Amino acid sequence: MYFSVTIMTMTLSDELSWRGFINQTTYNDVKVLDGEPLSFYIGVDPSANSMTVGNLVACMLVRHLIDAGHKAYLLVGGATGMIGDPDGKKDERNLKTFEEIEKNKTAIVEQYRRIFDGKPFEIVDNYDWFKDVNYLDFLRNVGKHVPLSNMLGRDFVQARIGEGGSGISYAEFSYSLIQGYDFLHLLKNKGVSLQVCGGDQWGNCIAGVDMIRRVEGKEAHVLSAPLIVNKATGVKFGKSEDGAIWLDSTKTSVYQFYQFWLNVDDESAIEYAKIFTLLSKDQVADLSNRKLQDPSARDVQKTLAYEVTKIVHGESASESARKVTSVLFGGEQFESLSQADVDLLAGEIPTAAPGKTVVDLLTDTQLVASKGEARRLILGGAISINGEKIFDDRMVDNSSLIKRGKNSFLLVR
Repeated sequence: MYFSVTIMTMTLSDELSWRGFINQTTYNDVKVLDGEPLSFYIGVDPSANSMTVGNLVACMLVRHLIDAGHKAYLLVGGATGMIGDPDGKKDERNLKTFEEIEKNKTAIVEQYRRIFDGKPFEIVDNYDWFKDVNYLDFLRNVGKHVPLSNMLGRDFVQARIGEGGSGISYAEFSYSLIQGYDFLHLLKNKGVSLQVCGGDQWGNCIAGVDMIRRVEGKEAHVLSAPLIVNKATGVKFGKSEDGAIWLDSTKTSVYQFYQFWLNVDDESAIEYAKIFTLLSKDQVADLSNRKLQDPSARDVQKTLAYEVTKIVHGESASESARKVTSVLFGGEQFESLSQADVDLLAGEIPTAAPGKTVVDLLTDTQLVASKGEARRLILGGAISINGEKIFDDRMVDNSSLIKRGKNSFLLVR
């Protein structure tokens, strides 16, 4: 049911266009990406100890560039993270401590390594070149070339200094200057000529292109991935009722991550399959046909959930999430779960130790309000153990899954 990755048969530019990755770019024609390998970079600030599925859009664009033979530099913003990107923020950010930034950097680098596992790339940290930069030299060699009008013209600056705005500090005002220098530094020292970014980073990236032109007299380019909007809600993609969907399993569990993709709306599912998976054009077309034939089977969402979870958390974790989901909602037998699967399940539903009756287990874990209610539910066939309805109270001595109705569960282990 789930697909393996196939080798691309289209040119890179065709692939990126078909998948919907071409948003804004300084290239006159993205077919230049079909030519000789170039060096590019993408950056993430350590404002948190994890990236989100919003960051994953640009990461998937990076994956296609790497697969086509282009050289990737994955930047973690140890320096820019000390200021914080003000774009889109109504108020000043609270500054992170150096210790927080170090911890967050380590976590983000680990996510880079997992997402691009087995692929060639180089990790860089802008703190490594900013920590020794002399302030006066920076103003003379860089700041002197950046017109103030360019910085004042940014939308977020106008919003912050305009009527009703909260104001902006010199530090946050200078953020785009600092990020622009990253591009300049990487061009001079690594031969980087392209910056890849999310759709909301276009302004900051263009600042780097302009800085390179003014300081070095050279041409550099930006390619931004689209800003994905949930078509069902109209809000920025990557949120759930509980908040952001993180790539760190301690912040969004593997099961919750899997469920997020499993529950995306029908209208957007095929679009997400193009962007967030490595499925080929033929495989996506097959999914689209199956959706038309039987929308209720939700084959697109099932495949999407499996494939994205595999990329972010690994195939073993994705398979566990699939099996646990199928045991809870799809009729697969509880006995088929491995210990790792049961451990995953234990993090999502109430648990209890064996050696008690079903009535006692239901009441002790507050799955029912009273023993009387538990007995009535049992008599009415509303309680099952490992997929089989029971009609009398009994002792539970082994690892089991107790289910009440359609969506209430208790793991006995």
